[in-house]
Amino acid sequence: MTNQDNKEEQAENSGSSRRGFLKQSAALGAFAMTPPSAVKAVDTGLHEKIATAFEQMPLQVEINGTLQRLKIEPRVTLLDLLREQLNLTGTKKGCDLGQCGACTVHVDGQRVNACLTLAMTTEGCKVTTIEGLAPAGPDGPLHPMQEAFIKHDGFQCGYCTPGQIMSAVACIREGHADNPDEIREYMSGNICRCGAYSNIVDAIMDVKKGGQKV
Repeated sequence: MTNQDNKEEQAENSGSSRRGFLKQSAALGAFAMTPPSAVKAVDTGLHEKIATAFEQMPLQVEINGTLQRLKIEPRVTLLDLLREQLNLTGTKKGCDLGQCGACTVHVDGQRVNACLTLAMTTEGCKVTTIEGLAPAGPDGPLHPMQEAFIKHDGFQCGYCTPGQIMSAVACIREGHADNPDEIREYMSGNICRCGAYSNIVDAIMDVKKGGQKV
């Protein structure tokens, strides 16, 4: 190899080294200029994926008469399980803080706020949502409380109605529907932004006086 060849090879290697150095410098510069929040978001996203892969836990629960065998993350709420995984969207997400009652469902016959209930705590339980309230299911005759809400116009926009109906049924089952004042007290956890409260009370009293099985 001649001296000229050696010089040309050294020049080529030097050029490659400079190009590599410049690329690395540019990458490091871009990373240094990246906001900490963006770096944290990428890191958090990676952790989320890892957690999702390893934190799936088995859950067996009866929902509206159908036994469900599921695998879920332990932090998933009953509300999100119903809406996002089982497509039971009749149960509404309102405040997501347990203050409005729009997400009320029955767990083993007791009313609960689904947004505050971890799905894993329903292992082996029977969950009833508005879709499963009527004995014949959503395609059959309405539940007496549903009929009463229609009869007395116990709703306007309808967003809170599923939770109101589920609470109203529980209110009678619990023995707290003997008079309008008692109904108002034990239905106070369910908010109606449209203000249909008096009609809701009338609907509950109608079902209570009619002695219909709820």
